[in-house]
Amino acid sequence: MESPLLNIEDLSISFGTREVVHRLSLTIAPGETLGLVGESGSGKSATSLAILRLLPASARITGKIELNGHSLLTLPEESMRKHRGSSISMIFQEPMTALNPVMKVGAQIAEAYTAHHPGETRISLRNKVLQFMRDVALPDPERRIDDYPHQFSGGQRQRILIAMALINRPRLLIADEPTTALDVTVQAQILHLLKDIRRTHNLSMLFISHDLAVVSQIADRVAVMQHGKIVEQNTTQALFTNPQHPYTRSLLASAPTMHTDPTRPLACP
Repeated sequence: MESPLLNIEDLSISFGTREVVHRLSLTIAPGETLGLVGESGSGKSATSLAILRLLPASARITGKIELNGHSLLTLPEESMRKHRGSSISMIFQEPMTALNPVMKVGAQIAEAYTAHHPGETRISLRNKVLQFMRDVALPDPERRIDDYPHQFSGGQRQRILIAMALINRPRLLIADEPTTALDVTVQAQILHLLKDIRRTHNLSMLFISHDLAVVSQIADRVAVMQHGKIVEQNTTQALFTNPQHPYTRSLLASAPTMHTDPTRPLACP
C-alpha cells in the first residue's frame, strides 16, 4: 500500500484551557482529495493552520504531522518557511482580504514564486506568471496582468489565489472554504478548475468546507468533524449513501434537496 503524503496522528490543539482539536488522525494519499467537513468552530481551520505552522505562539500543539514521512512540527522555522508555498500551499476563503488591494495581481503571483526562486529573470518570471494565469482560465492575461484585485470579479480573484498557490507546484494544496463567498455558477466553475488542476498537476488536496454538497463533488474521501474530533471517515460514496454517525446524518438532513418536503423544517445538526 502506498505511503500517505500527509499523515496526522493524535493532533491536539489548545488555547489556554480550551482544547479546539482533540486527538485528530487522518491521512491523505498522493493524488487524493480529502474533504474535511464540519460546522463553524469545529476546528477545521485550526487543523489546516497547524499543518502550515501558522497558529499563534499561544497555541499548544501535540501529536504528529508528517509530510512525505518528514515531521513538520519539529522542523526549524527557517526550514518550515521553505515548505510553505512550495511543497504545501493554501487557498484562503476570502480573496479580497487575502490579496493586497494596492498591488498588481501579476506582481502578487510573481512574489509567491520569487519567495522560493529569487534568481529568476524578469522576462522568465513574467512568462511564468502569464502561463499560470492561463492555467487557471483568467481571461486575457497579457492585458490583465497589471490590473488590481478590485478590477476582477469574485470568481476571478479566487482564480488569482489558486494561481499563487500553484506556481511553485506544491504536492499538497489546502483549500479552506474556497467557494463560500461565490454564487452557485461561479462555485461550480471553481470546483471544476480544482478537479482539473488536481489531475494535471498530480496534487493531493485537503478541501475544507461546511457544505457537504460541495465536498461531494470533489472529494475521494470525507472526514466529518464535530467539536474538534473526527466522528466519521469514509469514502465519499459510502458516507453519503450510508452515514454511520448521528452528526453526519444530521448534516446531510440539514441540506435541502429537490426531494425535501417544503412543509417540514430542516434538521439542525
